[in-house]
Amino acid sequence: MKRRRGSFALVVVATVLTMAVTAALGVWQLGRAAGKQALYDQIESRALRPALDAAALLASPSDDEFLHRHVRLQGRWVPGHTVFLDNRQMEGRPGFYVVTPLRLDGSQRAVLIQRGWVPRDFQDRSHLPPVPTPDGPVEILGRLSPPPAKLYEFGEAESGAIRQNIDLAALAAETGLDLLPMSVVQLKSGSDDGLSRDWPRVESGVARHHGYAFQWFGLCALTAFLFVWFQIIAPRRSTSSHESKP
Repeated sequence: MKRRRGSFALVVVATVLTMAVTAALGVWQLGRAAGKQALYDQIESRALRPALDAAALLASPSDDEFLHRHVRLQGRWVPGHTVFLDNRQMEGRPGFYVVTPLRLDGSQRAVLIQRGWVPRDFQDRSHLPPVPTPDGPVEILGRLSPPPAKLYEFGEAESGAIRQNIDLAALAAETGLDLLPMSVVQLKSGSDDGLSRDWPRVESGVARHHGYAFQWFGLCALTAFLFVWFQIIAPRRSTSSHESKP
């Protein structure tokens, strides 16, 4: 009898701990979903604000409140420092992101423009597709974003036109350009420069966390059900069946 009580107590403790952990993980996933939803709502609201100009950026170049805001910038390309970011996809196709510095009008400062995407040459990896780049003044409509996302790379950082990643500080030192600590994702324009700009839409990721939370809460409920069934209902049914036998 004492052994049976001890086993029952151990099962109770294990059940309570399992339910507490799984329920806590479910709540944690809901918290992450709420945080990502708040961030997504912030991004969406910033995109609806009036477009910034170069003067606003130069006045507060490190202001994180500007991220995801639209901008309208005038300046001149610095085509000699164009970088082709390798292994980037658009609509499931591998290719390059074309990134060119834009020197802002009335200033010596420049900002990296993620101009668009071009397919790669599978016959010759070193072949660079032609990208028309005007010599004169241009106006860019885009969205402020952090520097291009980094992909894993083997060995040391690459140099040259084709690269896996861009390090903003290293590129500034290499080129001598006074780069702003951000980049601009160029939006679709009327000019036909051969670049695709079907940038992936920013997703909140809330559904994934809701799915994880459902799984954890489901496991919590399953643990409770198994405890009630095997520790309470099943023993009672077994006792009742034995007592009903002649």
